[in-house]
Amino acid sequence: MRSKDRISYFYDGDVGSVYFGPNHPMKPHRLCMTHHLVLSYELHKKMEIYRPHKAYPVELAQFHSADYVEFLHRITPDTLHLFSHELARYNLGEDCPVFENLFEFCQIYAGGTIDAARRLNNQLCDIAINWAGGLHHAKKCEASGFCYINDLVLGILELLKYHARVLYIDIDVHHGDGVEEAFYFTDRVMTVSFHKYGDKFFPGTGDVKEIGEREGKFYAINVPLKDGIDDTSFTRLFKTIIAKVVETYSPGVIVLQCGADSLAGDRLGCFNLSIDGHAECVKFVKKFNLPLLVTGGGGYTKENVARCWTFETGVLLDTELPNEIPENEYIKYFAPDNSLKIPNGHIENLNSKSYIGTIKMQVLENLRCIQHAPSVQMQEVPPDFYIPDFDEDEQNPDERMDRETCPTITCIDKLFPTTITVLCL
Repeated sequence: MRSKDRISYFYDGDVGSVYFGPNHPMKPHRLCMTHHLVLSYELHKKMEIYRPHKAYPVELAQFHSADYVEFLHRITPDTLHLFSHELARYNLGEDCPVFENLFEFCQIYAGGTIDAARRLNNQLCDIAINWAGGLHHAKKCEASGFCYINDLVLGILELLKYHARVLYIDIDVHHGDGVEEAFYFTDRVMTVSFHKYGDKFFPGTGDVKEIGEREGKFYAINVPLKDGIDDTSFTRLFKTIIAKVVETYSPGVIVLQCGADSLAGDRLGCFNLSIDGHAECVKFVKKFNLPLLVTGGGGYTKENVARCWTFETGVLLDTELPNEIPENEYIKYFAPDNSLKIPNGHIENLNSKSYIGTIKMQVLENLRCIQHAPSVQMQEVPPDFYIPDFDEDEQNPDERMDRETCPTITCIDKLFPTTITVLCL
């Protein structure tokens, strides 16, 4: 047991000032609300607070295609009309609109997750938190589901430099499809997603039968759920599966995506989870005492998002928070009762005991197909990516860097060879 966890917390106020549009459910303002709630409970006094660096295009291109990153860098609301073909190609539009400071927004939230991974790699903390991260739908060459850059994949790629096995857990109401897809063919990363599935619910993937392929077969775990699941059913299933996953896979580090749209009352969600139930999953994962990277994700009833992530910051700090929210800049959003907890939902629970039992049995059966945790022949650890020492204030934002100035993009395949040596015991 660690005597006391060292917690690093990443936040940049600029990330909460961007605006997706008047009718768009994604409100980054929820991040400002979360941070001010964290401050009002004085949790910042128990953590190291960092402003993340803005991820450079070369860092984003460790996963995403260089042409996609370049387009995100170039596009603005004023130039939309010039790029109708590219907008369709990269899936930018109604769900993923182009807004002011889009690229900077991506740089900040991705930089936070990358920085969090690096601090864990260098053993400078035990737990790293980036509530701005967790945008799990973004694909290599396109935006998806309000997500443009997949910070989780970038963070995991960093962790793979130091850890043979990374466990990714996702409790967002939507399937963590972008992360699963990125690592679908490798056993270096096990992805476990608990989500709503069926009724054409976005993104439409995440059936229990989707288990990975080639070297990654059985290393993608999906727990498809129906409307209305409650705290008792969800947490019992979560604990059973995650305990077996950790025992079987023996990860060196865990990444936990805490999408808050699985809470009761979410604008886009359909579960009945209370904040206590959601946070119970965080508490359970923390007890494994493994290096832990925690991110946000979905969440579209913004006052409940702020409540949830603040409460879970307290959980990670082993600090119990009083239910009455202290005075803060956003106190009016929590009126009239100003309480931290929210009532349970009242959506009918369509997850019968037999259905949950069947899903649990299928998942555990697939885990039995993994005889031993895979090992990797350790090589020299690749350095953190070289970042040129530019003075951003002196750079012309309308001027593209030439190839001589721009740092070389290292091939991921060279950094993380997929050849796995299975231990025969």
